[in-house]
Amino acid sequence: MAHNVTQKIIAAHLVSGELQAGSPISIRIDQTLTQDATGTMAYLQFEALGLPKVRTELSVSYVDHNMLQSGFENADDHRFLQSFAAKYGIHFSRPGNGICHQVHLERFSKPGRTLLGSDSHTPTSGGAGMLAIGAGGLDIALAMGGLAFNLNMPQVIGVKLTGRLQPFVSAKDIILEVLRRKTVKGGVGKVFEYFGPGVASLSVPARSTITNMGAELGATTSVFPSDAVTRAYLKAQGREADWSEWVADAGASYDEVLEIDLDTLEPLIACPHSPDNVKTVREVAGTPVAQVAIGSCTNSSYTDLMTVSAMLKGKVVAEGVSLGISPGSRQVMEMVTQDGGLLNFIGAGARILESACGPCIGMGFAPPSEGVSIRSFNRNFYGRSGTKNAAVYLASPETCAACALTGVITDPRDLGMAPIQVDLPGQFLVDDRMIVAPAGEPEKVEVLRGPNIAKLPVNHAAPDEIRGSVLIRLGDDITTDHIMPAGAKVLPLRSNLPAISEYVFHVVDESFPSRAKSSGGGFIVAGHNYGQGSSREHAALAPRYLGVKAVLVQSFARIHLANLINFGILPLTFVNAADYEKMQAGDELALDIRGLGLGKTLLLQDLSQGIEIAVQPQLASERDLELIRKGGALSWASEQLEKTA
Repeated sequence: MAHNVTQKIIAAHLVSGELQAGSPISIRIDQTLTQDATGTMAYLQFEALGLPKVRTELSVSYVDHNMLQSGFENADDHRFLQSFAAKYGIHFSRPGNGICHQVHLERFSKPGRTLLGSDSHTPTSGGAGMLAIGAGGLDIALAMGGLAFNLNMPQVIGVKLTGRLQPFVSAKDIILEVLRRKTVKGGVGKVFEYFGPGVASLSVPARSTITNMGAELGATTSVFPSDAVTRAYLKAQGREADWSEWVADAGASYDEVLEIDLDTLEPLIACPHSPDNVKTVREVAGTPVAQVAIGSCTNSSYTDLMTVSAMLKGKVVAEGVSLGISPGSRQVMEMVTQDGGLLNFIGAGARILESACGPCIGMGFAPPSEGVSIRSFNRNFYGRSGTKNAAVYLASPETCAACALTGVITDPRDLGMAPIQVDLPGQFLVDDRMIVAPAGEPEKVEVLRGPNIAKLPVNHAAPDEIRGSVLIRLGDDITTDHIMPAGAKVLPLRSNLPAISEYVFHVVDESFPSRAKSSGGGFIVAGHNYGQGSSREHAALAPRYLGVKAVLVQSFARIHLANLINFGILPLTFVNAADYEKMQAGDELALDIRGLGLGKTLLLQDLSQGIEIAVQPQLASERDLELIRKGGALSWASEQLEKTA
């Protein structure tokens, strides 16, 4: 049978299940990555498994999110992460070495391998032919322990690219076009695989821009073939030995096919407050701009920044516009400096930010009040930038540069510039001294723990009946930024669950934590696509700490659904959509879960209204059932490891 690239990689790693879309499967994981906003908790969870060393081919701990050291918390956690990595067989990418996804693409990506990362933009390495999937930190801990990763076999959506991108149109415009067509809900349970004659014209960094932002579709991941372009990139990184060919078989099929003619594509822009609110740049041209930010794991490669440098050369940023530029890695920073790009940035009046996530995660460079910020990032969720009433747009680096120069939203084709062509270098500057290998004598390493690192909570087995009130009632597309905000104030508390839980739903209802605690917990009710966005497991872990017992919605985003199950929160959907309108905040609910089983409908009692509501537990396997019954994945995993030992 002819297989596409996705099916080939899954088949090569299949531990259980079949390649039948929608059915439960488990796959072997070759590599893991964490970043510092999610890593501390993931490593505490791995430590609880009692293993002396990770069991993966490669695990890497990155520091890229919590770089602002306004107190001891972040610095202490960085020491913890480095000492933990040394002791347990994990490579450590030091602060300043760059954003995890950019660095992993450069130095560790391997075609045909599986990568599981505790960050939703892990699919970046799909640009190099990996099956790279974002997940919660607990799933990463289990994978580092040698356990398989569980998911439903995804549908594979083929995106056929024809033609060639025209001047000032870039890879960012391709993924914005896919988002325009499929929306932030359109990728749930799916992998987007790119094929067709247009693929050969896209470099690996361009492909990785597309796979990175494919996370905003809600997709399991996105992947490109590993071909001659991939081989040339890895050779330039001094890693040609890591290359292998992974292309679709002749006659391979897809569950659905989208076609994009690159010849006719034009610059696009995602308007506030969603990545799928896409228009052509010319539709919103002339809108005054206060801030421009270029970088993030989506668009901070050498080619991205050198293109911007060429556009800024000899010019100055428009009056009233603040331009910030953050290179994606130390390698990019050094090469852009070496090739004159940094001088052009400085000469144009840009602010040079760290090689880190920075403003994308709300860590500095927030827009002014009610200001329009144009960003080459992947998310523009409400409040994520650090300024609630800012209007954040997402666009290509070329469009961002045009806006910075004119002071208004501008199609870069309207600047009258000659086309700019930046080729990948034949040899990248390779210097891995900021990546620390595990200790040769791990038994001598002491793990350093600061006072902000709290003990893991102990979860208990599920009761026969779940009771509580509707603590909050929400609409569609609630993101993990709504549930558990990021930013400079909250992220330093990521390893201190009692402290960070005080910020649950802070963006929409600051009284939620106190109400949840005073009532002894209860239910969350929401609409479609609940939990889209970041993989941060704190969006499940912190509500569980506050006593949330179940979440009842119209539909879930993939990673958040898995995180809820991992921490023993029962995920439920309405059998009848109209019942969502009946339920109100404050209603007292009771649910008998003794009959909990795969595919079984339960009857939820709304005691306040005296009605019954049919609900469907969103559990796909016997493993999911066990996790809910035992109160979470950590105790379940410990039992599994004891059995295998």
